[in-house]
Amino acid sequence: MESRRRPPGRPPASGDPLTAERILDAALEAFATHGYEGVSVRELNKELGISHSAIYQRFGSKDGLWRAAVDHGFGRITRHMADVFDPTLTDPLEQLRLWISRLMRFSAQHPQILALMNIEGRQDTERLAYIYDTYIGSAMGRVKALLEHLEASGRIRPVPLRTFHFLVSHGGAAPYTLAALAEHFDPRSPLDPDEVEAHANLVADLIISALVSSATPPALSGQSRGRDSHGDR
Repeated sequence: MESRRRPPGRPPASGDPLTAERILDAALEAFATHGYEGVSVRELNKELGISHSAIYQRFGSKDGLWRAAVDHGFGRITRHMADVFDPTLTDPLEQLRLWISRLMRFSAQHPQILALMNIEGRQDTERLAYIYDTYIGSAMGRVKALLEHLEASGRIRPVPLRTFHFLVSHGGAAPYTLAALAEHFDPRSPLDPDEVEAHANLVADLIISALVSSATPPALSGQSRGRDSHGDR
């Protein structure tokens, strides 16, 4: 049977070797490295080897590209963490440990997301509000509920959600965005699979141990807070 000839012009997106995913991966890397203002769509087109108008045709504008790249990156982490609260685990403390270690592993595989937040988190912009309202706030809601449950049952010490978030995301995961600095402490790459596994487990163990070691039974904790509030009698 004679094969049909492809009509002249650009092939359809489904047959285009330069997929939207590849464009968004490159865009996310660029925004995470240079920031929104530092990214040139024209230069990105050139690096990808596509026409100077290709990105605008697909995403409409630089802002449209940024939002699509953010949705692409944060969509991955949302799907990756969706089933982290394992219903077969009856211990909520183990649930928390699993959440921390899994986030560490994901951050090692996709350091661009944390690198992007290191840039976008510096100023209160519409872009930061979009990321927080769409992804971070809702994702941390379940973690907040878990922390509050563990605190109320006397399993862990009180910890503000903000402190917990930065300790894990921007503390524990820092070697993945600061790999060059990390290798000054230890020549082994922090992105080596064995190093990632060891680091993820260690970070989870250290944080859980710190939260548990200073835990106070709920009744005693309430009495202590009462003394702090009203002073010595």
